[in-house]
Amino acid sequence: MNPTLRRTAFAAACALCASTSHAQNDDEAAVVVTATRFPALDPRVPAITSVITREELRANPAVSLPELLRNRAGLEVRGLNGILGIDATVDLRGFGESAGSNTLILLDGQRLNPADSGAVTWSSIPLESIRRIEIVRGGGTVLYGDRATGGVINIITDKSGQPSASATASAGQYGYRAVQASAAGSGESAYFSVFGQYRESDGYRRNNQQDQRAASGRAGYRWGSDAEAFLDYSVYSDSNGSPGALFRAQYESDPRQARFAFDTQSREGWRLRPGVVYELAPTLRLEAEASFDDARLRSDIPSGLYRDTRDREGSSLTPRVRWRHGLGALSSETVAGVDLYDGDVEARSESGYVGANRQTAEQASRAFYFQNTTELTQELALTLGFRTQRVRQEATDEAAGLRGEATRTRNAGEIGASWQATDQLRLVARAGQTFRFANLDELFGFDPFTFVPVFRGDLKPQHGTNYEIGADWRSGPVRLKSALYQLDLRDEIGFDYVTFTNDNLPRTRRTGFEIEADWQPAQTWRIGAAYTWQDPTFREGPDAGKAIPLTARHKGSLSLRWNGADWGNHTVSVVAVGERWYGGDTANTRERLASYAVVDYQGSWDLRPWTLTVRLLNAFDKRYAPFAGYSVFARDYFYYPADGRAAFLSARYDFR
Repeated sequence: MNPTLRRTAFAAACALCASTSHAQNDDEAAVVVTATRFPALDPRVPAITSVITREELRANPAVSLPELLRNRAGLEVRGLNGILGIDATVDLRGFGESAGSNTLILLDGQRLNPADSGAVTWSSIPLESIRRIEIVRGGGTVLYGDRATGGVINIITDKSGQPSASATASAGQYGYRAVQASAAGSGESAYFSVFGQYRESDGYRRNNQQDQRAASGRAGYRWGSDAEAFLDYSVYSDSNGSPGALFRAQYESDPRQARFAFDTQSREGWRLRPGVVYELAPTLRLEAEASFDDARLRSDIPSGLYRDTRDREGSSLTPRVRWRHGLGALSSETVAGVDLYDGDVEARSESGYVGANRQTAEQASRAFYFQNTTELTQELALTLGFRTQRVRQEATDEAAGLRGEATRTRNAGEIGASWQATDQLRLVARAGQTFRFANLDELFGFDPFTFVPVFRGDLKPQHGTNYEIGADWRSGPVRLKSALYQLDLRDEIGFDYVTFTNDNLPRTRRTGFEIEADWQPAQTWRIGAAYTWQDPTFREGPDAGKAIPLTARHKGSLSLRWNGADWGNHTVSVVAVGERWYGGDTANTRERLASYAVVDYQGSWDLRPWTLTVRLLNAFDKRYAPFAGYSVFARDYFYYPADGRAAFLSARYDFR
């Protein structure tokens, strides 16, 4: 462990005497799925997991799903295309421009990250369907495979089937309009739920119109107390204008203008996920799901005389078992399973410069994993895990006459301990390996001298080691969660601004400290806070010792919630992000992107069966850009402006 990490470890130990973020004191928050891939009540695994409950989600002023996450420690959200969160990227533990390939997003345990480098389709998840969100930072590779280097975010939907029905209508500035509806019911054995939403906005910027449509739900059947069969389903579509980045003079004079007045993009798709749960024996539980999804994306770029249509297909099979057994006189539990994933992408493009082309890529991923947790004493548990994963990838480019294939295999192991030191304090420590394979579109590159397309089968899998210690402390109305980590990576896959292609980068290191706190000083008040210090740097090469661009060293958040009974429920949220180097500035020689702080407010009044909600986002109309870079061709900085101040009003009706 390096000296900086040792010094910060001392600070972390001291911080345990203070207070910190978003504690959960309800039964829902005590059940965690992501840390073991099975429902577990406070699992004894070496992970500090954050759970955002439904109560917190409803109190959050955010309008889009990604924005619901941004007040968490170690996590930064960068949006490109407006308030609905289309194409937003979530960054866990400082990956900057490659964040989307290193933060794994799950929906009920199933991957949402596409096989290529495309954005997660947040539109496919109606906000009303979310029951809670679980965040496990770092070290998710053993249980979930590649892309979990920074961590795992698991969005858990409502599958209770508890009879209910509601409808919500919303309106706001910049032409925002939304309708959401939900219904659920159950009989003696069968149950169902359905959620739908439609949202649209004219957009803060010109040519920034957006719309989202989504419907999802589940139908299930339970027999006895030990078996269940279900079918999850989802259908969605969205579209938006693409006004493009603004150069500095444009950004400073009018951030609402569009650089490209007619560029647009759209996508539509569906997902089916049948599954079973079965108790094979009192100590042996089986869970298995299959998943099938299909999506079509279309980009019309008149500014570049370019049009692209991309078809994605994916399927998966993920059976696993949990065996509760003894190891001599010791209590022990083993989770084991296989992950079978297949993905295909076909892209057809038309360009006014080079004509038409067709590219295809496909991959087949096969993995086996296990995780064992043994209680050495009533207070101390030891966890061991292992994963092996093999990926075969193929790619073709018709115009270039290109065809290539590659097969890669990586293994990862993990060891950790969880110690219940006192009734109030749990300490964890773990060390584990991580890896990531190239995304399908990263297989296409260019010869740096001739610019002829080439197959990048020589891209090595990214791999490295994660070290982490953490603490979970609670005393009365105060709860504190903190973690100190160091992540060393080799062959990190990223974009090389010298060769203008994806490549294996020199060694990198990410060191950081995260702390979250929650304090309820009175029955009607709740205060949450979070702070992140991180130091992501290159360790070798021409940029050794330099910071990885677009990663803020300091980030913090503060939220204040007041339950005023007849006066309503009120939340004020502040998120502050420190200075960052502009995207592409790996040498750290240019200016720094300015820090920013954003204040949001929400007030809601329970007038049963009605609920009225008012939101005010970016209350002080702060001008900032979550994503910005430097263009060596234009010799200028460019920005994707965030939305300005906006107010919204919602009315919800709950049918009784």
